[in-house]
Amino acid sequence: MRRRYKKIFKRWRESLSLSKRQQFVVATLLLTLELIATQLVSFGLEIKLMLLLSASAYILSFLVLREGWTKWGWITALILPAYYTAAVYLFYLLLPTRWLTRLPIAFLYAIGMYAILLTENIYNAAVERNIQLLRAAHGVGFLLTLVTVFFLVDTIVSLHLPIFSNALLALMAIFPLTLQALWSMELTTGISTRVWQASFLISLLLGELVVVMCFWPVKTTINALFITTAFYTLVGLTQQQLIGRLFNKTIREYVLVFLLVLVLTWVTMQINIGSRLY
Repeated sequence: MRRRYKKIFKRWRESLSLSKRQQFVVATLLLTLELIATQLVSFGLEIKLMLLLSASAYILSFLVLREGWTKWGWITALILPAYYTAAVYLFYLLLPTRWLTRLPIAFLYAIGMYAILLTENIYNAAVERNIQLLRAAHGVGFLLTLVTVFFLVDTIVSLHLPIFSNALLALMAIFPLTLQALWSMELTTGISTRVWQASFLISLLLGELVVVMCFWPVKTTINALFITTAFYTLVGLTQQQLIGRLFNKTIREYVLVFLLVLVLTWVTMQINIGSRLY
């Protein structure tokens, strides 16, 4: 009789178990509801709510991606879910406090979060074997990393803090995202020395760029766009170098994008200067 009850309980537990994708959906819905619920909380708790949301994203991502990761995998794989959540929440605060404005952002957050979980799951599997979807995962992961960088830099610059405070905050935001973006190209059980060195160098250069941009009379959005483009160029080129695909054509494509945004930033600056003179 006891053995029979054990079999019944085992079948009942298996029937309630969720597939991997279902777990991703549940985690995404919970985080999206948390993001929407922040509209019901009074101001003055922004930092605490940001930390709470980021911690929730980290823990839920840990639970649904808990199989097969090494100790460094846990650090690198869970950076993007936590930072993406913090970035969207901070950008959320800059929007008008209307449901009509914030609900679409929450919907887009849910799509992005689900895509991140799928991407990290592919990275998990690719550590041990070749995965056909890995190239697509790299593209999606890098795109969402760029969105995260843009939102974070836009928020940091909009605070109008002292120059070196901006640089320090930008460095704290950019270094982990750079580290995970470069590690995702190697997908080794540890983090190689060249990834550490490249991540630190790129983050340092971008932090210095934030200081330089504080002296340019451009709007916050253009400022964040230029820094994000610099991140795209430096990290993108380094990624290609790590996998041995840094060809002349690739370099020209990345540099061309950077130059186009640089020209846009310069033109915007000249317009702002002209409007102030007249």
